[in-house]
Amino acid sequence: MLPRRFSRERMRNDEVVGCAIRSHAMRVLKSSKWNQTWFFLAAVALVLATAALQQGNANEASSSILTPKPGPGAKINGPKIYGAHPGHFFLYRIPCTGQRPIHFSADGLPASLHLDKNTGIISGNAPERRGEYSITFKASNDQGKSERPFKLVVGDSLALTPPMGWNDWYTYYDRITEKVIRDAADSMISSGMADYGYQYVDIDDCWMRKPGSTDPLLKGPERSSTGAILPNGRFPDINGLTKYIHARGLKAGIYTSPGPMTCGKFEGSYNHEQVDAQQFADWGFDFLKYDWCYYSKVAPRPTMEDYQRPYRLMGGILKNLNRDIVFNLCQYGMGDSWNWAAETGGNLWRTTGDLGAVKGEELPGFYKIGFANAEHFANAGLGHWNDPDYILIGYVGNAFHDTDPPKLTALTPDEQYTYMSMWSLMASPLFYSGDMSRLDEITVNVLCNSEVIDIDQDVLGKQARIVRHTGEEFVLAKPLEGGAVAVGLFNLAKAPAKLKVTWQELGLNGEYRIRDVWRQKEMGDWADEFSAGVDPHGVVLVRLAPAKTH
Repeated sequence: MLPRRFSRERMRNDEVVGCAIRSHAMRVLKSSKWNQTWFFLAAVALVLATAALQQGNANEASSSILTPKPGPGAKINGPKIYGAHPGHFFLYRIPCTGQRPIHFSADGLPASLHLDKNTGIISGNAPERRGEYSITFKASNDQGKSERPFKLVVGDSLALTPPMGWNDWYTYYDRITEKVIRDAADSMISSGMADYGYQYVDIDDCWMRKPGSTDPLLKGPERSSTGAILPNGRFPDINGLTKYIHARGLKAGIYTSPGPMTCGKFEGSYNHEQVDAQQFADWGFDFLKYDWCYYSKVAPRPTMEDYQRPYRLMGGILKNLNRDIVFNLCQYGMGDSWNWAAETGGNLWRTTGDLGAVKGEELPGFYKIGFANAEHFANAGLGHWNDPDYILIGYVGNAFHDTDPPKLTALTPDEQYTYMSMWSLMASPLFYSGDMSRLDEITVNVLCNSEVIDIDQDVLGKQARIVRHTGEEFVLAKPLEGGAVAVGLFNLAKAPAKLKVTWQELGLNGEYRIRDVWRQKEMGDWADEFSAGVDPHGVVLVRLAPAKTH
């Protein structure tokens, strides 16, 4: 629930109206016979009135900010469990807020790994011996110190918590360039997103060459003499790009399709799966999005076997590479993919169509996607995640007119906090897909709340179950480590409402200490039930912990 309502559309309208009034008044003043003194005084009055209008909007914007700013002391964030394959390249940047410089250390770090004590970047190779390695990360600066447990699990599983990062698709579509990707990596560091655990910088479609194109940057042989796929002219140094991303402690993602062409009609991987996967590994990529697209030309009337075949093939290839590559199945939930995607080697799989192409009706489009994804809570677990698509806030493109420049989201602040709350409760991959060069205060505030992200990244790996879903409300509950529970009360109505959840619904007994996760404030001990007022299309996200543990 937000303390006051704030509309970005209203701010834009007020600015336009203010400018129009000021412009018209100035023309009137200049055309009249008023003396210079009166002209000066009237002009000053207009400027002051406009400033007051803008200040009022700024105050409303500030009142919509929920996440407290991080303190100056070092504070380690990020997952507490992490998977790697034996002996493979390993890279991890310890997420940590606080004033730099920060000094890092790690107790129990395997000898095959090296920690840069100034940057917090761990690199090297995962241990050859399978098993669990208990590590304690430590960070300190002049303002304070922090430590956090980190369990490295060396075995067959990757992505033991939902991956977090950025993907270019909903901002750049077929206009993506290498420079944009490099700049996005820099923005992930400078904005502070990396300090909360965002680590993947993913290239979506349209990086490869396009058959039949006359564009000098896109045309040319799609493959080398050895059959290796070739990047187009917008990506002149793709190997240098991954090194650039890795140098910042971040990871690089890439995209292709099992079909002969991608969705954008660029070169696909059909009949070149092995050579393409090896090329991605040689280039240094850490994540692969594998998009069905033109595989429909291969299987025009797909059976269940057809749905699974290309993903089983690529999943088996990735498993045998000498590099850890997280496998993202993108085939829109066809064939009920949540029931079998993990068996193909998938770490995350889309459960619906593209979120950006869903038009809102009574509710914005992300609700429809979220409601559908929430139904599959039983299929999520460590290393295997339901993927409801990207987080589209801030400045985003238009999926219906993808040549349009990115525009500021029409979602209210309440809806944006609802969006992030729902995705975190559902243990969803957290990939932002807005413009990284135009990150504003509220976008970073929504994306970067350590306690909200902790719910998403919880070590139990449970997706929230649906407690209640009516036309007016939606309630989710997610088990957390230590016997805690995260609960989201979502108001679907157009008017404020008081929502509640009972201990009977949650399967709880006794007193629980409740914490407002967005505001990071304690709300006292509660018994039998919890209730709160919730704004229209808003959320109250709380963490319940057994009171006896405090």
